Amino acid sequence: MSEALILPLEKLYTEDPLWHEKIGGIHALLERVKISEAQHGDVLQLRKQGRILSIHASTAIEGNRLTLGQVTDVINGKPVWGPPKDIKEVQNAWHAYNEMPRYVPWSVEHLLQAHAHLTTELIGESGQFRTVGVAVVSSEGTLLHRGAPTAQVPALVDQLLDWGKTSVAHPLIKSSAVHYLLEYIHPFRDGNGRIGRLWQSLILSQWNPLFAWMPVETLVHHNQALYYKALQDSHTGAVDCRPFISFMLDAIGNSLYKYIDVATVSVVDVPVNVPVNVPVNEISNKILMLVRANPNATAQKMALALGVSDKTIKRHLKSLREQGRIMRVGSDKTGHWEIIEKAS
Repeated sequence: MSEALILPLEKLYTEDPLWHEKIGGIHALLERVKISEAQHGDVLQLRKQGRILSIHASTAIEGNRLTLGQVTDVINGKPVWGPPKDIKEVQNAWHAYNEMPRYVPWSVEHLLQAHAHLTTELIGESGQFRTVGVAVVSSEGTLLHRGAPTAQVPALVDQLLDWGKTSVAHPLIKSSAVHYLLEYIHPFRDGNGRIGRLWQSLILSQWNPLFAWMPVETLVHHNQALYYKALQDSHTGAVDCRPFISFMLDAIGNSLYKYIDVATVSVVDVPVNVPVNVPVNEISNKILMLVRANPNATAQKMALALGVSDKTIKRHLKSLREQGRIMRVGSDKTGHWEIIEKAS
């Protein structure tokens, strides 16, 4: 097909009434992030930890096999025994994320520079738009999406970034739409996912500098199946990135919770007041059973049901979220819990 691909830039998405509530919740969480940073005592180390989580997650989504500990060692300059390609991916990502303050999100030149930083020595055409056709195929060999025709890629990216520069949409929505459309256009031979996630973080960081350090990619990694489903659902017919924006708003909100959790953990995430007849892992399992039965269950109701304190339930909920086994959808007051089913 040589037909020109047209991006519906005037109508990229249909709005979801729930977005306003989610955005309000994110604003409130950002204030809590400021407080947790002020109370932590070592903000630089905390932010570095957030960035390491982001890099580990974003590379892991693309198949990188290094553990979080190995990624931390690579970034700290320690020797690591692992595939050279995986080590180079982490080194490149660390460099690209550290360059974030120098990037202008609406510059095609800077997008290409960032791609070069992410993929140097790893792929052909690093820092260049692809010169071949590409397609996204499932593990079963099913065609999920075909990238834009090669000859149209430069013009489409230029149109997209110009739209982002002039759009009055909220940055949380705009950044998600740009992320989605970079995946939709698929402008590079490889590294499209990594550049899309980096570029969303960049756009958000220019709205609120705290987003330079938020581990949004970690929540995407823990919910990979939902991430790819949201991408797919956003172009099942005509392009409408509403499903992807909704997914990313939830992921962003949960990433703020995770950052707050990391900031407030002082020793080890094991409650000290669990009754001796209720093992720690059993509490987590019972919480999951309660959530399956009633996703709207509050921490207070769970505590009453299990005969433990509210504080114990909240600690276990935090641990389950960090493990990627549960996520909060919507606000604290009107949202609900969702079990994350891992692919076998």
